[in-house]
Amino acid sequence: MTTAAAIMGVFLITSSLITTLLIPPAEFEPGGSANGRALAYLAHEYLGTTFGSVYDASTIAILWFAGASAMAGLLNLIPRFLPRYGMAPQWARAVRPLVLILILGAFLITIIFRANVDAQGGAYATGVLVVITSAAIAVTLAARHARQHKLAIGFGLVALIFVYTTIANIIERPEGVRIAAIFIAAIIAVSLASRFARSFELRATSVTFDPTAQLFIRDTARRTIRFIAKEPDRRQRSDYSDKLRQVSRDNDLTDPNDVIFVEVTVTDPSEFAGKLDVQGEVQHDRYRVITFSSSSVPNALAALLLAVRDNTHRLPHIYFEWTEGNPAANLLRFLFFGVGEVAPVTREVIRRAEPDRDRRPHVHAG
Repeated sequence: MTTAAAIMGVFLITSSLITTLLIPPAEFEPGGSANGRALAYLAHEYLGTTFGSVYDASTIAILWFAGASAMAGLLNLIPRFLPRYGMAPQWARAVRPLVLILILGAFLITIIFRANVDAQGGAYATGVLVVITSAAIAVTLAARHARQHKLAIGFGLVALIFVYTTIANIIERPEGVRIAAIFIAAIIAVSLASRFARSFELRATSVTFDPTAQLFIRDTARRTIRFIAKEPDRRQRSDYSDKLRQVSRDNDLTDPNDVIFVEVTVTDPSEFAGKLDVQGEVQHDRYRVITFSSSSVPNALAALLLAVRDNTHRLPHIYFEWTEGNPAANLLRFLFFGVGEVAPVTREVIRRAEPDRDRRPHVHAG
């Protein structure tokens, strides 16, 4: 990479120097023969039409390969990251539809900017500078984190230079920001729509139970499997007894002691799907509790209930307390942070995952 950077540095400096000295300033103006094609102008002017035509063809081929490389990079990155965070439909993992979408985007940008080479060149320059600036800042932070103070200072100076260059380029050629804004707006719109449309999926790739959790479920399966959803941050004896008393009163449970508490710890909400590792434990020598972590509470509870049903061939029951607050605000909390309207969302996830009403686990809210 150092060798490539050194070669590119020499090429950029020498080409800038040569084109500045050999091409009349008027030819750089819009409509001039060297506008957007300075080196091609020199090739035709000083090395003949044949060499100039070969140079033009090779330039087009190089640009085509550059576009193909960008396409290959997007085809590799988008299926790996966006569907993982629920920010793209599942079909985005397929190559052919994604190729068509990206080509459509390229045609759209070309039409919007009327195939203006200068405008799209400005967008390319802005994009490259932003990527390099971000990389320089990231390396600076990494060096600072590793306590490599001299390297951090050196990389920091380079990052400042690129920050200045990026700002100057944006001021001089704002077309790049406009194209970038269109892409960003389109990505955000599609990502939000996809996240909303996929928010009621199970989102659990697998559900595994440790021996203690299996023992709890196997024992209650002889009668009726009853789960009580509970917040994981309060684990005093009174928290369990109060919760049990409230749920028993609201739902008229015949045997309030024959239940299992379920506590879900929310991890990174941006992680759309993941494994559920269910662990069992006994709290305060009395209360059976199963715990696991997930990016979304209702989706994880729905996956748990369906997995218990499949393992025991019994329909489990789960009991919730109605969420206080504005329902719309709670829905937004669920979409962005994985918490909020837990009871109705859990029921909706189960409804979508299991079309047969007679095979759905029972959801109670009081």
